[in-house]
Amino acid sequence: MKFRIVYDNEALKGYKKDWGFSCFIEEKRILFDTGARKKILLENMKRMGIDIKKIDAVVLSHNHWDHIGGLPALKNVDVYVPKSFSHVIKKYDVIVHEISGAEKIFDGVFTTGEIGTTIKEQSLIIKGSKGNIVLTGCAHPGLGEIVKKASNFGRIYAIIGGFHGFDDMEAIADIPFIAPCHCSTHKKMRKFFGERCIECKAGKTIEI
Repeated sequence: MKFRIVYDNEALKGYKKDWGFSCFIEEKRILFDTGARKKILLENMKRMGIDIKKIDAVVLSHNHWDHIGGLPALKNVDVYVPKSFSHVIKKYDVIVHEISGAEKIFDGVFTTGEIGTTIKEQSLIIKGSKGNIVLTGCAHPGLGEIVKKASNFGRIYAIIGGFHGFDDMEAIADIPFIAPCHCSTHKKMRKFFGERCIECKAGKTIEI
């Protein structure tokens, strides 16, 4: 399974960096979040050889500009959003699907449903050969809470995405593969997890 990081605060040489997050799940042809700016999203996708016309669906984690700002780059595509903010994107030329609770949305792909109070957010769970992969936007409701919810779908092998200042390392100590992106406390996590903690930057392909 290949996870292509197309938008992040940091970038590999030749790619654009910017505050925000977006990840393309290659085998499922799903774009998770869209970063902050359409231009940067498109430039990085083009450099990675990702054809925007071949994206089957978009999943948005939560209603923050640095995760939904690139959405105008996509037309007539299915977009899965937490129900609490679905009205925000109805002005775009997309097909909106509202998500409330945990459910299967594609073959081998599940959503945690809306989690949180002040900032409601959904995460994805993707079935993999080594276990489930959890994909987060910012983890505003708390990474521990997301992991607890995602565990209902089976053993978690990996977590990729923004962890928003998360520092309760023991809560995810048993997870073999961790890729903190965007708003995560990278240095603390790398020190704690060592080689299990994978670098995340725009232009990087994470293969699990």
